[in-house]
Amino acid sequence: MGEGSLKAVGWAKSFPVSGGVKAGRQWARRHLESLPWTRDAPETVDAIVLTVSELITNAHVHAHSGAQLVLAWDSRCLHVSVHDSGSGEPVPPSQDPDRTSGRGLILMDALADSWETRHQADGKTVTACFSPPDRPDPHGSGTR
Repeated sequence: MGEGSLKAVGWAKSFPVSGGVKAGRQWARRHLESLPWTRDAPETVDAIVLTVSELITNAHVHAHSGAQLVLAWDSRCLHVSVHDSGSGEPVPPSQDPDRTSGRGLILMDALADSWETRHQADGKTVTACFSPPDRPDPHGSGTR
């Protein structure tokens, strides 16, 4: 299968509060292996897996919820979406360098090309977009 033949693909899985973070990382990494560009972009794959870990952790810790993870490749961007039952808005933590937790949004802001939160009747979904290194940012001029 050539680079141009895989136009769009997606995967979805739910992860319970117990053991969901590690399982989510492993699941995401396995599915990313099927995208041809990931072989040449190990740093991007690591950033995606770290983002998956942080978003599932946030769902478990802050929303006290299981996490529904969706990975969707649309030939421009890999969308990493995590839905939880929490209604609150993700809030970046203080910039305290001694803080040992609460850095997920800071990491996601640094790693993803863009990200957003959408609220639904049953909770919220946080979605981050990752473009392959050889493709331009699909959401503009590098702003987040």
